[in-house]
Amino acid sequence: MSAAAATIDTARLHLRPHRLEDFDALHAMFADPAVLAPMGRAPLSGEDVWNRLLRYIGHWHALDYGLFAIIERDSGAFLGETGFADFHRGLGPRFDGVPEAGWILRTQAHGRGIAAEAVGAAHAWLDARHSGGARSVCCIGRHNLPSQRVAAGAGYHPFGEARYHDQDVVLYERTRETH
Repeated sequence: MSAAAATIDTARLHLRPHRLEDFDALHAMFADPAVLAPMGRAPLSGEDVWNRLLRYIGHWHALDYGLFAIIERDSGAFLGETGFADFHRGLGPRFDGVPEAGWILRTQAHGRGIAAEAVGAAHAWLDARHSGGARSVCCIGRHNLPSQRVAAGAGYHPFGEARYHDQDVVLYERTRETH
């Protein structure tokens, strides 16, 4: 599947693979301390965001899945991202090599149900298009309660804990049988 063909529309959102022109909005999101605080991360430099954006684009070409930019249908505003990646985090054989779900939203999208809507749509897409989508994983900081709620709503269950970038994280998995 080409990255251009991977789009999803919901009642409020348009999800599509990232494009180079998303850089400014992506950089603004990753420079916002309020967005990064729940993950215990510092704001990212322009160079780091550019490398991240290129990695996102590359996932679609190499793995036939990736992260979607979340665009508000009514306004065209960039709200964040969700989807799947293979980041080679080194978290063990039950984690690495499996599509890893992720999501992050700009501050103005918080508290509006955007994450649940986008994450649910991305998972339905994975389930429908990839036979390997029978299982996905995610890792969430132990104290990141909003993301833990989104994960639970998408059908994720904890299966372990790890230390990643000096932070305690909970490892979650989702199978077609558990949602």
